[in-house]
Amino acid sequence: MALVMGDVSSAPPIVRIHSQCLTGDVFGSLRCDCRLQLELALRTIADAGAGILLYEQQEGRGIGLMPKLQAYALQDKGLDTVEANEELGFKADCRAFELPAEVLKLMGIVEVRLMTNNPEKVAALESAGIRVVERISSAVESQESFEKYLQVKRDKMGHLTDEVEAKSATFGAR
Repeated sequence: MALVMGDVSSAPPIVRIHSQCLTGDVFGSLRCDCRLQLELALRTIADAGAGILLYEQQEGRGIGLMPKLQAYALQDKGLDTVEANEELGFKADCRAFELPAEVLKLMGIVEVRLMTNNPEKVAALESAGIRVVERISSAVESQESFEKYLQVKRDKMGHLTDEVEAKSATFGAR
């Protein structure tokens, strides 16, 4: 689903590719920062007066809702999010970002200001021909309930989770 606000064609728009997180986005799970990132993206787009939120149906880093709940049970036994996914026979992250790139192309968008902490999203868009002119941090204030989750995203998946780290990664002109 693409939620579009304002004029997104006169300048590279702010774009957030947000993967569905029923437990976080809807039910307010404290295990992750998903809802906070979604709210931050919506505020950032609203403050800018224009932007695109691409809401992807890739629950649980692409493994689906039921396996995600099984992964939660494994996390309750001490595994982290990556270890739990792998224990269930999945990769750490099963998501693909080609579809959002194609949606942007269909909308006539060739350059974006991408709101993400995930370098794989940047790489996927660029390899699909969408130029990322700026990466905007989607870092939110860490909470004790998901501090380990953010550490795993940073240490095992290469995400930028620290605000200082995130602000320093801007792509600009090449």
